[in-house]
Amino acid sequence: MGQSTIIKPISSQALLSFNMQNVDSLFPGFMPGDFAIIYGLPSVLTLSLLLAVRAQLPFQLGGIESSSIFIDGGNTFRLYRVSRLARLNNLRSRNALQRIFISRAFTAHQMTSIILDKLEEAATKHDAKLIIISDYPALYLDKDISPEESREVFSQVTSYLSKLAEEKEVILLVTSLPHDHSRRSTFFHAVACAKSNVTIAVKKKTAYPFEKQFTLEKHPIFRLGSVNFPSENLTLNYFLRRSSNGKDS
Repeated sequence: MGQSTIIKPISSQALLSFNMQNVDSLFPGFMPGDFAIIYGLPSVLTLSLLLAVRAQLPFQLGGIESSSIFIDGGNTFRLYRVSRLARLNNLRSRNALQRIFISRAFTAHQMTSIILDKLEEAATKHDAKLIIISDYPALYLDKDISPEESREVFSQVTSYLSKLAEEKEVILLVTSLPHDHSRRSTFFHAVACAKSNVTIAVKKKTAYPFEKQFTLEKHPIFRLGSVNFPSENLTLNYFLRRSSNGKDS
């Protein structure tokens, strides 16, 4: 499929970009008010951590000059990976980590409470323009929760997140990892994609060569399409446009 083109003018709002070869040509970045889902291979977790770091950068470098909130629903936050990503983006690791406010949920009830009761206040308190909910559906797949209850609560929480992103003009990103296929997981995926205005998938190609693809599946402005994505055996330095010394990689 073709690379991205902008089919109508964008406002002067800053875009939060990945700053990765190929990817930016398809998807220039997130805008305030976006409610986005990135799903697929475990690489989506690194992408979310990268955004938490890059959000702190100046507008001119593809950041939004903001702290971020990271709600960890699957024990996915990796301190050393964040430190490395910070260095690659010319930030001090300690300073970068101090601007990522982490809240961990271990049950669906805790996740729901954090989102519905505490998230908006936390975003205001920390002036965070980026909110990440990591492996969002995972806790709602708990077999101790009835399918009916989990579907009702998940739908309610997802609607709230979509509304919060729009009203607070924040970038709200949820990630979703592969889980055992079930009616419940299929329902959750459908709900999240329906409520999002940006949907991104990171998957392996189904034909040779079996590389990974970054696919923009849904967006109100950018043309949809796919580009090759970094393979696991190559370093992040290769794919970041600029390495830690500030020169083109």
